Amino acid sequence: MVVHLHGSSRNTAFKSAITDYANRLNSSSVTLVEHSDKTSAEEYLKQISRHAGEEQITLLMEAGEETDSIAFGELYAAWRLSRSDTHLVVGPSDGFGEASGDYPRLSLSKMTMQHELAAVVLLEQLYRAAAMHEGKPYHRG
Repeated sequence: MVVHLHGSSRNTAFKSAITDYANRLNSSSVTLVEHSDKTSAEEYLKQISRHAGEEQITLLMEAGEETDSIAFGELYAAWRLSRSDTHLVVGPSDGFGEASGDYPRLSLSKMTMQHELAAVVLLEQLYRAAAMHEGKPYHRG
């Protein structure tokens, strides 16, 4: 599983949380890839598409499909069983616009949030899903 971010966080609190969860997820085969924030949304998705090849790409967007932590954990388990990586793409700060095309979409909330905060929430939910999948006590929901 690969999480793609458009740029590095400039906010030290977000950067610290992103680094913390990325480190926790290393043992769960989740990789974090930070792309240059100088690229347009279209070029960002082209880079990811080249990297992913035929693998699944899912965009994190406000207009995507909403899920709760349990259902997200089930998605995580399905992604883990897949023979290929799933690429979860957090967005540029101005959104994907027309570049979003026909990619599947997942929403963390109907609320608008900074892309850096979305990255933290996504990584925390991936960590929670990994803990549930591995039978660890992190998720007490």
